[in-house]
Amino acid sequence: MAGGNFMHRVLTYIVNELVVDRLANSHSFQRFAVKSSKALEEISQRALQQREKLFEQLEQASKTLKAEV
Repeated sequence: MAGGNFMHRVLTYIVNELVVDRLANSHSFQRFAVKSSKALEEISQRALQQREKLFEQLEQASKTLKAEV
């Protein structure tokens, strides 16, 4: 049983190395990776802006509530 596990790990390693090598040298995959990275950065920036906007609104609402009480 241990021999099968070893063979599986060796085969997985070899396949992984081939896939990583091919993807690393693929211009299409590189373009995909760059576009995906930029899209995630933009989404993160928008989320940060929305969070800051929400905090400002909460702060203003808190001040308004304190003024009314």
